[in-house]
Amino acid sequence: MKQPQNAMTLRFDSRSVNEGFARVSAAAFVAQLDPTLDELNDLKTAVSEAVTNCIVHAYPDSVGQITLTIRLFENSLVEIVVKDRGRGIPDIDQARQPLFTTGGKERSGMGFTIMESFMDNLTVRSAPGKGTTVRMKKHLSVRLGSGGAV
Repeated sequence: MKQPQNAMTLRFDSRSVNEGFARVSAAAFVAQLDPTLDELNDLKTAVSEAVTNCIVHAYPDSVGQITLTIRLFENSLVEIVVKDRGRGIPDIDQARQPLFTTGGKERSGMGFTIMESFMDNLTVRSAPGKGTTVRMKKHLSVRLGSGGAV
């Protein structure tokens, strides 16, 4: 993959109040590509799900750090990486199954499924005790006269 044309990284505590901060920050940064409202909502939802997974599953009994990195490439490709150093996922394939959750009855178990449905590509890397990295990619539509690329 080529060098990004623009990038940003945020690091914040795994507190539920910061999920909205991550969502809005991602939307504000990606807005420079002039995405459609649907694309922007898809990206915000995917970020929300990834950050919520960190809060609920990576650090269930403590506050840890979450890192959100967004890189913008030519041809309106957006790469979003959400990373934690929490407890990790012992079985990624199982965790990616719809309705599977370790978060109790109040959790839907649809986080990865939602991320996958709103993004073009989703990869998950994790190791127990070392944390999880979720990498999502999406090509945004290029609209004539929009300024399109960064």
